[in-house]
Amino acid sequence: MPPVKPMLAKPVAKIPPGMHYEAKWDGFRSIVFRDSTEVELGSRTGKPLTRYFPELVAALRERVPRRCVLDGEIVIAREGRLDFDALTERIHPADSRVRTLAERTPASFVAFDLLALDDESLLDVPLTDRRALLDRALAETTAPVHLAPATTDLAVAERWFEQYEGAGLDGIVAKPLDLHYRQDERAMFKVKHERTADVVVAGYRFHKSGPVVGSLLLGLYDDRGALQHVGVSAAFSMKKRAELVEELEPLRMDDVAGHPWAAWSDATAHESARLPGAPSRWSGRKDLSWVPLRPERVAEVAYDHLENGQRFRHTARFRRWRPDRTPESCTYAQLEEPVRYDLAEVLGSRG
Repeated sequence: MPPVKPMLAKPVAKIPPGMHYEAKWDGFRSIVFRDSTEVELGSRTGKPLTRYFPELVAALRERVPRRCVLDGEIVIAREGRLDFDALTERIHPADSRVRTLAERTPASFVAFDLLALDDESLLDVPLTDRRALLDRALAETTAPVHLAPATTDLAVAERWFEQYEGAGLDGIVAKPLDLHYRQDERAMFKVKHERTADVVVAGYRFHKSGPVVGSLLLGLYDDRGALQHVGVSAAFSMKKRAELVEELEPLRMDDVAGHPWAAWSDATAHESARLPGAPSRWSGRKDLSWVPLRPERVAEVAYDHLENGQRFRHTARFRRWRPDRTPESCTYAQLEEPVRYDLAEVLGSRG
């Protein structure tokens, strides 16, 4: 019975040998519960996602065993590649909007583990046996419910790591073959793509604990010469957060006027530019204010991949300052884009 907390993965630098390998999907992790006509989509936080994906509820009712619990990922694809932006749009309070988007941008469910079947809990069953049962349970499934491709061949996993990024996937997940399902534990391993970019540090937000840096606001110049907000870097020790306030003080502007992102508080300005503080249903009443800095400082950050070629998908990791680079040289042109790969080829692969 829900809720069940998903098993998690810890990051490693290389794909470990001798394991079960799957692609790392970039979507909403979900534990699916089906009991006859009842279907519930659980989330990583334990809150249900069911009302936001009515088309998946109907599809799962038709395509998975009558009584089962599945672990997998809710994804949306556009033009042969995963689209996380389209997925986040589905979390909307208005039922009419949810129904419209269900038709316009239908979601899919990619199953990669089986936690219960009929009356039997499989949490203490080794992964290889759970996967064999999952393969049989979903042998005849059709879109939009998919069985995640898997392999035990390290060479195949390494090839997937290189190819599948072009379809919007995050990397590779490696699971010990005898692994029992351990809720809310980082018992698996994940290898993600990492690249670096030189970015303009154009502001910061205070940390929730007090007057120290919470996150640096990062920018890149587009081909029109406009500085676009592309993400944040936020993983610092408390000592470093305090040092950053002092270090950036000479660049601090008393007024946002004259800053490239001066229009950030105007909701309409976000329609034509990427600015910090864009209002959204995720931010709610959160304080989105920030401290403007003269855009003169360049930092090198590490990132995994871009969302729609416009911003860093996840929080970027600060590496070092780059005093040898000029802000104007920090453009989108430096960013490496993976070779495109059709998502249909991924979902058609079973290892």
